[in-house]
Amino acid sequence: MAFEPKAHRSISLEDINDTLLKYEPTVIKQIKDIAQQIGGHGGMDYIMDYRLIYCLRNGLPLDQDVYDAAEWSSIVELSKKSVNKGSKPMRYSRLSPREIGIYWIK
Repeated sequence: MAFEPKAHRSISLEDINDTLLKYEPTVIKQIKDIAQQIGGHGGMDYIMDYRLIYCLRNGLPLDQDVYDAAEWSSIVELSKKSVNKGSKPMRYSRLSPREIGIYWIK
């Protein structure tokens, strides 16, 4: 990372950490300690669940759509097939409307 006035030199790890803390989103500042205590991928599971519930309670669009849900759910089935075939990689089709050429018109 490089920022003005030192844009042509890398900044120190301490400066990087200071910058990350300075621009950390308010919601993360509020819930990161709880998230880390509860655990689950370094607290990220809690943060994603928190965001989902927040969106539902406040009538906001979700950060994932039905295509994301289907794709994430397919991991279990693909993992089973892979294990049964000696841990071979499994092929799968993308389910995103962008990948299959469907665009929603509003």
